[in-house]
Amino acid sequence: MIELCDLAKTYGPVAAVDGINLQIGTGEFLVLAGQSGSGKTTTLSLINRLVEPSRGAVLIDGVDTRETDAVVLRRQIGFVFQDIGLFPHMTVAENVGITLKLAGRTRAGIAVRVEEMLTLVRLAPERYRDVFPAALSGGQRQRVGVARALAASPRVMLMDEPFGALDPPTRDELAADYRRIHERLGLTTVLVTHDMTEAMLLGDRIALMREGRLVQVGSPRELITSPADDFVRAMMESPKRRARALAELQAGPA
Repeated sequence: MIELCDLAKTYGPVAAVDGINLQIGTGEFLVLAGQSGSGKTTTLSLINRLVEPSRGAVLIDGVDTRETDAVVLRRQIGFVFQDIGLFPHMTVAENVGITLKLAGRTRAGIAVRVEEMLTLVRLAPERYRDVFPAALSGGQRQRVGVARALAASPRVMLMDEPFGALDPPTRDELAADYRRIHERLGLTTVLVTHDMTEAMLLGDRIALMREGRLVQVGSPRELITSPADDFVRAMMESPKRRARALAELQAGPA
């Protein structure tokens, strides 16, 4: 489905992404994980040409993305940002339908699709379609962002720290809801996060990055049981350490 071939991006002498080779299968949920500055977001942005590579290529279904007009390509790939980026002067329905409007869909067709997408992300259309973003909670705005990204029926979804700014209960609920949507629609999802617990709970595979390079790619279980080096071992220890601390708190004093 998606293939990164010797993919690199340099800014002057600095290599933000340094020769990545990675295959992402159709229907897979892949998590790009790592510390801040490891190249995760740059890698994600290279997939839909928000950033152009200095070297290498991105193939989708065997076709180099540079053979497709960048604007057309981005309209075929859903993208969800942490800061959501809803248009404040537009209603929820207008935000969700904007890509369809740009694609020339009819007003009636857009209205039907907006209803479908709001229902999918568990926002009752009759309650939320005419509301402006300022009246929504952070979790509701992010649900609108997901609905907008899905409106044009993309097969690929790119997500850059989509749940990071939300409170923990909302974050967990929305992450679980998106995972169900991923399965229901048969999407191929690439999600960026620095939260290893989130990576382990959501991803079919985790691609762990450091200093622009892939350190290890594998299932959560593979990274836990067979870490490639001390860096991977330390990254995978973090969620286990948090779990042990919570267990000790629940147990109380001996």
